[in-house]
Amino acid sequence: MIWVAVDVSTQAEAIGQIKTLVDNGIRRIKLGLELLSTGDRESVIHFAQLSGCEVFYDGKFDDIPHTVGAAAKVVASRGVAMFNVHASAGRKAMEAAVANKGQSNVLVVTLLTSLSKEDLRDLGYPESISKDVVVRAMASCAAECKVDGIICSAQEAQLVRSVMPQGMIVTPAIRPVWAVVGDQKRPTTPTDAIKAGATDLVIGRPITNPPPEIGSPTEALKRIVDEIAEAMQVTP
Repeated sequence: MIWVAVDVSTQAEAIGQIKTLVDNGIRRIKLGLELLSTGDRESVIHFAQLSGCEVFYDGKFDDIPHTVGAAAKVVASRGVAMFNVHASAGRKAMEAAVANKGQSNVLVVTLLTSLSKEDLRDLGYPESISKDVVVRAMASCAAECKVDGIICSAQEAQLVRSVMPQGMIVTPAIRPVWAVVGDQKRPTTPTDAIKAGATDLVIGRPITNPPPEIGSPTEALKRIVDEIAEAMQVTP
């Protein structure tokens, strides 16, 4: 599945992008922190759902268990398809999210795809600790909490699947070979993400703001879908 990131800060921008995506057959959208930090979030969620879209509420909850559980209950009551929690919030916070998820899916973020080895060192991890060790520990704990899926770099998808045989593996930082990498430190192409075992891809700027040589979101989406179809050995 493809979830398109609508990472904008105003209602007008969000609704404009959602209309364009719906016109292009996209019915799964991710709403990011820019929009979720404004008073427009409720109206945009409502508009997206009325337009037939499933909504991924990318709030990345990272707080004490009571607060995470309460936030999960509120978001689930909005009818979102899924929302996420940081593994760094700990086992009890993840369990609180699962207990209050209603009909929504709970996803757990391991390491943000913008983090590098140097960033881990800055955060106090020993030089000898690799990102794979950190991701494995976080994913293992999340699986024990019975979450519905893990969010990780596609570069770590196989590792995550080894500790969570069932469930969603959602990979952001997806960049086709023709796209600008931007601030992502661990990007992956759609083909490589699918081959690594990703069940869901989050793609934003390559579709909503494609490079000039691609032209339009419609053409960007077509190229990505064709690439995924080829990776899965399915005729588009």
